[in-house]
Amino acid sequence: MQLKESIKLMLLSTLAFACMNGAVKYLDNIGAFQIVFFRSLGSLFFTFGYLLKNKIPLVGKNNKLLILRGLVGVTSMSLFFMSTKYLPIGTAVSLRYLAPIFAAIFAVLILKEKIFPLQWVFFILAFLGVVILKGFDTDLNTFGLTLILIAAVFSGLVYIIISKIGKSEHPVVVVNYFMIISTTVGGLVTINNWVTPVGLQWLFLALLGVFGYFGQLLMTKAFQNAQTNQVAPVKYVEVIFTMILGITIFDESYPFWSLFGILLIIVSLIANIVYKGKKTKKLALENAKS
Repeated sequence: MQLKESIKLMLLSTLAFACMNGAVKYLDNIGAFQIVFFRSLGSLFFTFGYLLKNKIPLVGKNNKLLILRGLVGVTSMSLFFMSTKYLPIGTAVSLRYLAPIFAAIFAVLILKEKIFPLQWVFFILAFLGVVILKGFDTDLNTFGLTLILIAAVFSGLVYIIISKIGKSEHPVVVVNYFMIISTTVGGLVTINNWVTPVGLQWLFLALLGVFGYFGQLLMTKAFQNAQTNQVAPVKYVEVIFTMILGITIFDESYPFWSLFGILLIIVSLIANIVYKGKKTKKLALENAKS
């Protein structure tokens, strides 16, 4: 029952994130940093409320790492929002999911972790998907592709910083730091680049934080109730939901090779999650026996 419940939670999480992605695409004429500001401010309302209600100290213990996580996170978020101005939203989301590959590389370089040989095969196949996307889809914007790949690199670095923080901080404290820094950076950059929203744009700006917060909350609960390798693959449904929104609402089109490239990326990354989970579990059992 726990696994089924976790899968339901993760599906709801992916739907929330897909709705947030759709809102970002709808706000096409609003600058990326202005979107960062509203998305972070909306979530900040929930994180502050949670910490105050549960009497959890707002100031964490690992301030330098928490600030670094916030700065790296806001960089990744901003670049992702920028990329959506140039790429179909489904393509941008699928390429952002290359982050675990960069996280694995950083883990080897910084944390001295080991990667199983077959994982490199999955990583190469995922990058082959990017090559197919760019090589066969001549309409794919090179600048947008560069932005989203750099965003994925920074997102991968976020994983490493969170790993360094570990369980020494409450998860909401970590997210709260991220939202404070994102709101501050987004607000400061937006001062001289403000675009006054019109009509429904106000509503979508307000919903950014709501979708983002509940997407994160539901995802966290899903991971808490089941093994990561059982639930994590479901997260990639976000790409499907987002592509459906792109096609039905924004009249986006995805040529065959684009779809093939995206599929290769997703399948490779899911295979990596499942394989790594099984190998890690096997090694843990062997160590327990010895």
